[in-house]
Parts: sequence; structure tokens; C-alpha cells
Amino acid sequence: MARVLITGMSGAGKTTLLQELARRGYPTVDTDYDGWELPGALWDAPRMADLLATHDTVAVSGTVRNQGDFAFDHVVLLSAPLDVLLERVAIRTNNPYGRSEAERAEIAEYVETVEPLLRASATVELDGRRAVSDLADEVEELLRRSALQP
Repeated sequence: MARVLITGMSGAGKTTLLQELARRGYPTVDTDYDGWELPGALWDAPRMADLLATHDTVAVSGTVRNQGDFAFDHVVLLSAPLDVLLERVAIRTNNPYGRSEAERAEIAEYVETVEPLLRASATVELDGRRAVSDLADEVEELLRRSALQP
């Protein structure tokens, strides 16, 4: 079984990494889209439980309050310095979050308050400034290694 959660702050590169893993043929779910996240920054628990029960191999991305309620083989924290995060959210085209001053302040607050919690629960931390191909190589190795374990 190879279930990997890729988590981190807005702008860390989760979606880009997930897209590369999908390009390589892995099943992926970006929980920022398609109704995975409910009000209160929570995943739809029955839906996530069903996904994990029916997929032996899957890479999921997202950052929500109840992500620790689900059994992933690895939790990958994708991190980057605040200035990099803010630069990325200002120019990305796939997600409008982070363009307003209030949202940018929220990201800065989350780096201080939420990211340490993510770090404490992560099994691996990767620097989101690295080339996406290198990051995908590392996550792909986690997917393969976990799939080989009994």
C-alpha cells in the first residue's frame, strides 16, 4: 500500500508536484478542488476514507484540520520560506487564494502557527524550492518503497 499525503502552506508547490506525479502515471487527488474540503477546513471524512480504502496507491495533496485522522504511509511536508510562498501565490493562475493583503497576512500567520504542527506530524520534509522533477523522484520512491512493504 502506498498512500502519500503532500501537505504544506499555500504556494509551497503541492499542486505542481501532484501534477508531475499524475504525469508519471500515479493516481492523485488535489483536495483543493472538487468538493473534498468542507467548511471549517475539514476533509469530507467519508469520501476520504472511501478513497483510501479503494486505492492501494494514491498521492493526495491538501492541508486541513482533520488530515491526521486518516492513515497515510507517508506525510510529506513541502515547505518554502515565506517570501517564496508569497511570491508564488501572487503569480499563480490556478488558484486565486493569496492575492489579497488579508490572505497574504493569513499565509504568514499559518507559517508561524500551522506549519510547525505539520512538521511535527510529517514523515518527510522536502524543500519546495527544488526542481519539481527532483521532488517527484523522492515522492515516487516513497510510493514504490511503501508498495513493496508487506
